[in-house]
Amino acid sequence: MSRRGWIAGGLVAVPVGIAILGPLVPHSTRQGLPYSSEGLLGTDGLGRDVFALLLVGGRTALGMAVGAVVLAYVVGGVIGLVAASTRHRWLDEGLMRPLDVLLPLPSLLVISVVAVGWRASAVAIMVAVAMINVPTVTRLVRAAALDAASGSVVEALRMQRESWFAIQIGYVGRSVLGPVAADLGTRITLAVFLVASVNFLGLGLSPTAPDWAVSVSRNREGLLLQPWSVLAPALLLVSFTLGFNLLADRLVHRSRRRAGV
Repeated sequence: MSRRGWIAGGLVAVPVGIAILGPLVPHSTRQGLPYSSEGLLGTDGLGRDVFALLLVGGRTALGMAVGAVVLAYVVGGVIGLVAASTRHRWLDEGLMRPLDVLLPLPSLLVISVVAVGWRASAVAIMVAVAMINVPTVTRLVRAAALDAASGSVVEALRMQRESWFAIQIGYVGRSVLGPVAADLGTRITLAVFLVASVNFLGLGLSPTAPDWAVSVSRNREGLLLQPWSVLAPALLLVSFTLGFNLLADRLVHRSRRRAGV
């Protein structure tokens, strides 16, 4: 692996490792003075240990964003493949036109509506972010799969009585891996940004939640008193998004070299 690959892997591994293993690490739960220098990274505005909050706050900060993108690709990918492979125009139109209605909806407006009914629910936020991404994911997968789905190889596989699942996943699905890889870096970055923005604005999780974005929002007024209460969670979010984009770019370049582009 090149130096750039190692750097990208490290940038992703640190926040992901903390998010997965952090809650398993013994940490302090005692309260101290607000914005003090007690502990490794000091305390936040509520007197909680900043290092302890970092250990337990990553699962929601990264989990909601990654889970939303995975859900969007599961739903949007299936719809896109069906729309690209169908021989019935009415089915294609019936699948794509309702999604066009969702495209112009402002993201924060959708999140705000969800937040009214399911306040402080991580699952509700994840589903809302996924719903926002489904229309664009569907259009991307459909556009990328059209050529392969209408090509001679698919016709030959149909004549051999291959199942729809085998054709779509085994052949057509592989043809969209390049565009999907290129999109994943940007989409996960935007999902992290959107989830963080929602929590930062107080529309998502509880203001006392240990989530990294919530920590940035809650402690921004004490930045000069205890900068690590804001900088530490912010740096972990930036590290993940930057590293994941670099890995996605590397994957795209590798797939292009294999294809001879």
